[in-house]
Amino acid sequence: LDSTGHEEVLLPLLIPETLLKKESEHIKGFEAEVFWVVRAGMEELDLKLALRPTSETCISYMESFWIKSYKQLPKKYYQIVSIFRYETKATRPMIRLREVTTFKEAHTVHASYEDAERQVSEAIDLYKKIFDALGIPYVISRRPDWDKFAGALYTIAFDTLLPDGKALQIGTVHHLGQNFTIPFEVRIQLPDETLDYAWQTSYGISDRIIATVISVHGDDRGAVLPPLVAPIQVVIIPIPVGGSIPEEQRQLVEEVAKRLSAKGFRVHVDWRMDVRPGRKYYEWEAKGVPLRIEIGPREVQEKSLVVVRRDTLEKLKISLDCLEKEVSRIFDEITTNIRQRAWKWFKSHIKRVESVEEARNLLEKERGIVEIPWCGNEKCGHRLEEEIDARVLGTPVDEEPSWVQGLSCPICRKPAVTSLRLAKTY
Repeated sequence: LDSTGHEEVLLPLLIPETLLKKESEHIKGFEAEVFWVVRAGMEELDLKLALRPTSETCISYMESFWIKSYKQLPKKYYQIVSIFRYETKATRPMIRLREVTTFKEAHTVHASYEDAERQVSEAIDLYKKIFDALGIPYVISRRPDWDKFAGALYTIAFDTLLPDGKALQIGTVHHLGQNFTIPFEVRIQLPDETLDYAWQTSYGISDRIIATVISVHGDDRGAVLPPLVAPIQVVIIPIPVGGSIPEEQRQLVEEVAKRLSAKGFRVHVDWRMDVRPGRKYYEWEAKGVPLRIEIGPREVQEKSLVVVRRDTLEKLKISLDCLEKEVSRIFDEITTNIRQRAWKWFKSHIKRVESVEEARNLLEKERGIVEIPWCGNEKCGHRLEEEIDARVLGTPVDEEPSWVQGLSCPICRKPAVTSLRLAKTY
């Protein structure tokens, strides 16, 4: 975000009810999920204050003071904060919470609809880079109008699948049009000196990404973390001899740690003498550390190292002379391997179907995502949700649904114009 011209801000946690209600569709969409502060100490407040469910109303209010001319645009902001929503569904750590921590929300302002459209594309590309770097597979869909963000012209969403086959929304991008700038009076002078309301977008991701990394890449032994984000990338395990670490061995451990740290790798040496090496292996595998280096007397003699990859549990021997180069190479291989493995499983759980019965049976038995021909009519979309007993994710943005040509909507039997994605969701 910093590299694409976004400016970090910090907006208030408490939002007056009058601000939250200014955009009518927005408050309709969030009213049932808002936490309200109604008392300060022992005194009832004259004006209720909402715990921030999201910040479109707050930033729009401030933009009415900050932005007056097209010359100031585009303007891009972001903040990393907690948001609060009264989730009535069963809550799950890091997946469905009433306090969403480390929520990254971005807000942008533009002089035209077209420029806001370009920002939507930029936001999609930004999120693709993030998810690709983490090896998270995804589909990109345009949410149906009945499930778009409250107050948006339209919503683009990223969805992935967790190992139980349920879909999880991991990022959203919204074209807000002028739906907030009109009620909040965010007016700008245009090049022809006329006045008009500005255009906005917003987009956000949260700690669901961390939950996804752990769930998608993990195995029965624990987490498998991508080297890019692993807090500890390399753990070094000294192998004791007779209950102690000989001096030459200690020197080699320290040399390896120092060399890797000097190259920017995040390294930890597990010097604990009251824990057996096997127990240490188990602990660090559970924590998902990408690479383990074992150093005993043999490594001192041979000037080589035994390393173990977390993703495959494969043991390798590398030369001490090529230490930094080999660790970099192995990290590249780990990143590629876990990404390819995740995408292979993900793609195998996306199925194209032509009937409601086939879609329902697939989702009951295998879960995953189904794509079904759709005429584009909202009533048929609702019927598909009801009869398949799944949630509509939307229509594909990441591919052309040309496969539906010549097929019919399974509800009304009219020609299909696109496909609709459905899944069991969190």
